[in-house]
Amino acid sequence: MSLIENIASTYATDTIHILGKGPSVDLIDPHVYANSLVIGINDAERIAPADITIFHGDWVEDGLKQSGFRSRLYLTAQPDFRAGDKTVVHAPLIQLTQESSELLMQRMMTDSLEIEEILFVTALKLSRLIAQVRGRPQTVYMLGFDFNADMGQSKALSPDYVHDRSDERSLKISTQEYYFINALYTLRDSDLDVRHVGNRSFSALTAEQLNGHPSQSAASGDASVDIVAELTTNHFGDRFRLEKMIRASKAAGATYIKLQKRDVESFYTPEQLSAPYASPFGKTFRDYRHQLELSTDDFSFVDALCRDLGIGWFASVLDEPSFHVMMDIGVPMVKLPSTISDHRDYLNFVARNYRGSVVLSTGMTDESYENFVTDTFKNCERIYLLQCNSAYPTPLEHCHIGVVRHYHNLSKQNPLIVPGYSSHDHGWKASALAVAAGARMLEKHVKLGNTEWAHFDAVAVDLTTNAFREYVGHIRETEMIMGSDKKVVNDSEHHKYIK
Repeated sequence: MSLIENIASTYATDTIHILGKGPSVDLIDPHVYANSLVIGINDAERIAPADITIFHGDWVEDGLKQSGFRSRLYLTAQPDFRAGDKTVVHAPLIQLTQESSELLMQRMMTDSLEIEEILFVTALKLSRLIAQVRGRPQTVYMLGFDFNADMGQSKALSPDYVHDRSDERSLKISTQEYYFINALYTLRDSDLDVRHVGNRSFSALTAEQLNGHPSQSAASGDASVDIVAELTTNHFGDRFRLEKMIRASKAAGATYIKLQKRDVESFYTPEQLSAPYASPFGKTFRDYRHQLELSTDDFSFVDALCRDLGIGWFASVLDEPSFHVMMDIGVPMVKLPSTISDHRDYLNFVARNYRGSVVLSTGMTDESYENFVTDTFKNCERIYLLQCNSAYPTPLEHCHIGVVRHYHNLSKQNPLIVPGYSSHDHGWKASALAVAAGARMLEKHVKLGNTEWAHFDAVAVDLTTNAFREYVGHIRETEMIMGSDKKVVNDSEHHKYIK
């Protein structure tokens, strides 16, 4: 149960996806999985990364090896199965016989851990356990359960490792449909709201409806705003604290977490480093800064953890020595913060040696910096241009959200530009207005509890409370309210004089 609780705690939604292998799953937009727990059946992790994979067939291991073991937990009846450093739980298999089938639905409603031959029954049992852990009802979407062997399977599953003959597969799939309808009936008054996605008589919605379902995303597809949890150095160089912050950011609904990398001895002057600084890590600013820096192993840990959780990450890279280190690590995206906006030699160096996406905050700069950025980084994949004020906290009258609108207009002329806002103000209102002005990326400082001696503690949102989750919720609600720029007649509209 503790393993399930640990996995369930990483998500902010009360949504579970059980992933089958039918071709209808190819119609599902990847963003649907972004902030929900996914349970994969057999080798369905080849279609989308799963949190938990359930299987009993000996053939499944070949498919899982091909995908690179993308799940966080494997529940299997294969006693010798191993998945590298991933967690594996072995459980007994209950074969489907005339005698065992009569009690199948009863077993689904218990808390014992077995693997049923009908695997989605075990997935539904796990969903019940997750509802117990979370202490509230869960919505379960059944994806890729087409119950028609003639339709084949997802195009992602090539090659196919299944050993069954076509007639055997048809018999198994038709049997599964019978038990699925029974499961819907058995769970009707439970803490699971099970919704089949497809075009069957018992389907609750189609794949197209799920892709635009308001509980999944406030804005559709590429219009969704990226929310960055800016950890700065509030992990204090402590890997356990770092992991807690990443997990909490993911659970609150962040799209990315962001870290920092600098070469302490060359970035600061000797006078700055030797200055007195009160912290638990020593008596000088040098002691403090060295403690906060993450090692190469720490960044590798971050990369692996973020992959497991399904959250993106990138880092502010403040100097050339750090740039070389981060390129060796393979940082997915580079931030060049306001702190170094006047370090033009270094900025030109990055532009010459990097072709990925760059994120630039524009605190303490004017339009001349904007022109420098767009000219200098024109060979990069994307230029995320974030309006920013470098006061901590930023007075509301200095947020200047109108600049975000200006960046949005620039993006129409220059497709490399992605407008955004780096929030140093208190609360969510300025960020919501930034979304209305066209921001596609928001950055918000976060922390883990209150620490007087930490940098930027006053403006950071505390992850030990619901504050960041509420911030994300306000932004997603803003996206929903913004809606589409295409004028249509909505289903909710009516005229009192029209009969």
